[in-house]
Amino acid sequence: MLQYLGYIIFILSVAMAAGGIVLCTRLRSRYQHDIFSILLYFQVFIYTFGFYGIWGQAVIKAILTDYISPEQFAHISDIAMLLGLPFLVFAWLMLLRFSSGLSGRNTNSWFVPVFLLLNFSVVVIVGFFLSRANEMQPVSLIKSYYLAMNFLYSAISSITILFGGKKRSVIHSYDRKIIATAILLIMILQSIPLLFYKTETWIAMIFIITFFAGNTFLPVYLSYGTMMLALTNESPKDISFEDFCKRFEVSPRETDIIHEICNGLSNKEIAEKLFISLQTVKDHTHRIYIKTNVRSRVQLINLVQEMKIL
Repeated sequence: MLQYLGYIIFILSVAMAAGGIVLCTRLRSRYQHDIFSILLYFQVFIYTFGFYGIWGQAVIKAILTDYISPEQFAHISDIAMLLGLPFLVFAWLMLLRFSSGLSGRNTNSWFVPVFLLLNFSVVVIVGFFLSRANEMQPVSLIKSYYLAMNFLYSAISSITILFGGKKRSVIHSYDRKIIATAILLIMILQSIPLLFYKTETWIAMIFIITFFAGNTFLPVYLSYGTMMLALTNESPKDISFEDFCKRFEVSPRETDIIHEICNGLSNKEIAEKLFISLQTVKDHTHRIYIKTNVRSRVQLINLVQEMKIL
C-alpha cells in the first residue's frame, strides 16, 4: 500500500514542480521584471534539492539496500544528502533576494558573497559532523540543520516582505501581508512532520507533500491571487489594443468581452449582444481576470484606461 502511495506522491511532486516552474516562466515573460527571474531560480533550486536530496534517498534505498551492507548504505545516503545541501543554500539565497525585490528593497553588493561564505561554512561543519556518525545520528543532524535554517530564512523573508523598502512595492500591502504570513505557515507545516520523523515512511510522505505543495504557493498566488500594481502602472502607455491582447494572451472572444465591459454592459447584456450564454460570459470574464491579474470589472477597466488603449 505504501509503495503505491509513494508512486502517487512522486507523480504529484513532479506535477507541482513543473507547474511552479511554468507559472514562474509565464510571470517573467509577462512582466519582464528581474524578481520573476529570481523566483524562477528559487523554484529550480528548491525542486532540484527536493528530487535530489529527498527523493534521491528513496531511490538509493530502493536500488542499493539489497546489494550493500546497512553501514555502506548509510554512508552513501549521508554523502548524497550532503551534496544536495548546496541546492538548498542557493534556494534560500534566491528566496531572500526575491523578498527584497518584491518589497522594494535594494540588495547590497556584498550580500551574496557573504551569504554564500557563511552558509557553505555551515555546510562544511555539517559534513564534518556527518563524518563522525558514531557520535551523532546523521538523520537528526540533517533534520536539525534544515529546521533551523529554514526557520531563519523564512522569518527573514517574511519580515522583509512585510516591511517594504524605499522603492514602491511590486504588489499591494494587503498582498504582502498574505504572502509574508503564508511563508511562515508553510515553514511551520513543513517543520511539524520533521519534528516527529525518525524512520517512519508515512511521516516522510507527509513532509514531501508539504515540501512540494508549499513551494508552489508563491508562483500560484502571484499568478492568480494578486495584481501587480507597480508593474501595471509602469507598463508602456498608448499601446494598441492588439498588443494589449497579445501581451496578456487574450483570445478573440475574450477581446470582444473586454470591449463590452469597458462600454459598461452587464454580463447579461454582453450575452445578448454576442449571442452566447450568460455562463459563457462569466467563464470568459473569469479567465480574463486571471490573465490580466485583476479581481474585478473596475480593476480591468482601470487597467485598460491607464494603458489608454480604448
